[in-house]
Order: sequence, then structure tokens, then C-alpha cells
Amino acid sequence: MYRTPYVLDGRVFSPARPHRHDVLIAAVGLLGGVLLWLLGLRMQTGRLLDAPWTALIPLAVMAGAELLRRGAPRTALLAGTLALTADQFTPGNLATVLMYTDVMYAAVLYGPPTAARRIPVAAFLVTVAGTAALVARYRDAEALLVGILVALVVFVPALTGVSVRNHRDAAETARLRADQTALLAEMDRTQAVTAERARMARELHDLVANHLSAIAIHSTAALSLDTPETSRTALGVIRENSVDGLAEMRRLIGLLRTGAADPEPSSSPTLGSLDALVEQQRANAEAGGLTCVLEDTRDGREPLPAPVELAAYRIVQESLTNALKHAAPGPVTVRLGQAGRRLTVEVSSVLGDRPGPRAPGSGAGLVGMRERVALLGGEFEAGPVDGTWRVRAELPVDEGAVGS
Repeated sequence: MYRTPYVLDGRVFSPARPHRHDVLIAAVGLLGGVLLWLLGLRMQTGRLLDAPWTALIPLAVMAGAELLRRGAPRTALLAGTLALTADQFTPGNLATVLMYTDVMYAAVLYGPPTAARRIPVAAFLVTVAGTAALVARYRDAEALLVGILVALVVFVPALTGVSVRNHRDAAETARLRADQTALLAEMDRTQAVTAERARMARELHDLVANHLSAIAIHSTAALSLDTPETSRTALGVIRENSVDGLAEMRRLIGLLRTGAADPEPSSSPTLGSLDALVEQQRANAEAGGLTCVLEDTRDGREPLPAPVELAAYRIVQESLTNALKHAAPGPVTVRLGQAGRRLTVEVSSVLGDRPGPRAPGSGAGLVGMRERVALLGGEFEAGPVDGTWRVRAELPVDEGAVGS
């Protein structure tokens, strides 16, 4: 038998058997009705079927309807209405009437939304029409009293079912809204963690990659050439980069431990530090035949927003590191320019094969640079141009653009 799903404690059920509560209600109603019948307590006399046992038939049908009050509420209401109507032709049983009120209540509470809307209206119309008919026929207070009893049996249970259903639906809506809020909060938290991890990865890569690349190249050179002068020079460069890399790591670890809310540390490098960076890279790249040059054509050189200066510095740093790894002997030129409210950063190096040791690359540097530029709303390009490898970035220097 098909049974209409119902909601209980925030969960949807489609039971194959009657709910245990429904079985209990049906059993109590049936036993109570039988007890009233055994005691000879009748509700009316002089009916068409006046034999006492006839009242047991509507009672049994109504108890059966109670078994369907959740699984098939509309079927239960139809069977209950027929049983209540038949009960009016028998001596009657109070348990039959009381169980009908519960069947009416359950039909509104567990039935589909359309039934929940229509049943109360139909119950109200039946109550009004029945009361009006009785008053028009008998024209006494007893007819009005019967109309009130009809309302208590038919309309009031339906109205109660509407109220309980509305409260239940509101509670379910609130629960779903709370679940959605929790889900959105978890998504926001996950996105924040992912963004922070990406930022940390960029910082770690930008801070340490150039030092480790220099160490790898010079240690490989020392092992390959194996001359005292080469080994001494390589060890000096290795020591310098090791100390600088360790200092940078300590600074970043200290920043992470403090849990600073500022998206960029206050001690972030600026464009004013590019001279020292280029000088350091010049010393690192000398063994590979590279010469690093800085050309700054900006006018005035007024301070720029901190995110712009940090991004420009990291782009130059990563580009110099990539040149140290892959560029052929020749000049590595760093150019800075500003036209209007846009800062241009360009790093070019000789494209071609290079002799001697080379450090492997992972491609993460280009990805990190592209992400930094995209976050600031700028433009980025990297690739071969006229025999050189050129990295070029344009960054907006307006505070509004940076913060967007």
C-alpha cells in the first residue's frame, strides 16, 4: 500500500507499517470504546440501527483509520468520516467521536500541503452549514449547541492541525536556514584557509627560492670544477645565501606565530630595497656569466601602496631567481617605470642554452607572479621576445584599485 511520507523530528519517513504511536492510539481508542460499550454508555437512542452491537462497527473502522493517520492521512480521514456518519445511525460511542477528532487533526498535520489548506476550509463550511441547517429547522438553543459540538469535532481539530503544522514547518525552515548558515560559514572558513595557505606558499617561495637556487648552483659548480678558488668562492656565496635565507625564514615564522591580522607584514620589502636585491643577485650570478642591472626611470619615486610595492619587489626577486636558474650568459636588466597611475615592472634576460650547472624549476614562480598581479587588478605577461626572456607586469597604483 502506498503511504504518504511524513515529517517527524525533522526527518522524513515513508513507513511500510503503521507508526508505533498510531498503533498505540488505535489500540487505546478501540479498548476504550469496547469498555464504554460493555458499560452500556450510549450517546443516543432511537436510531435506525438501535441494537447495541452496531456501534462496534464504526468503532472498529475508526480504530483502523487511526492506523493510517500518518502513512495515509487522506485515506484515514475518508474512512473516519464514513465511520462517523455511520455511527449516527447506531447508539453511538464516545470513543468513535474522539478518535475522529484525532484523525481530522492528523489529516491536516501529516497530509500534503494542498490537503492541509483545503481540509480546514471544508471543515469550517460543514460546521457553518450544519449549524445553520439545525437552527433553521429546530429554532432552539439545542440546535445551536449541536452546531457547537460539530465545530468541536470537525473544525477545531483541523484548526489545531494547521497551527501545529505551521509551527513545525517554521521550525524545519529555521533548522534548514541554520544548516545553510553553518555550511556557508564552513565554506567561508575553508576559502579563508585556502587563501592564507596560498599566500604563505607564495611568501615561502619568494623568500627562500632565490637563496636555495644560488646555493644549488654554486654547490654544483664547486663539485664539478673542484678547484680551490672556485670552491672558496662557491662556499662564500653558499654561506651568504644560507644566512640570508635563514633570516627570511625566521621572519616569516615569527609573523605566522604572532597571527597578525594585517594581510602583509609591516616589514615587507619595498622598491627602495631593489638596489640591495640586485646587488645580491649580481654576486650570485657572477659565476654563471650574468650581469644584473637596475634601470629605474620613475619620476619623483613617491611611496606607492604597500601591496603594490611588495608585489613589484617579489616579481623582480622571482624573475632574477629564474634568470639565475635558466638564463644564458649576458645581461639581466630590471626596468621600473611609471606612466600615470600604473607601475611597470620588466625583467629581461638572454634566452638560450647556458654552460655549467643549472637548478631545476617547478613553474610555481610564474604562477605566483601571475596571481599577485591578478589580485591587484593588473596585467602580466611572460615569454620570449627577440631572443630574450621577458617578464612584464603593469600594476595600478591607485588605493581604490589596490583594494578592489
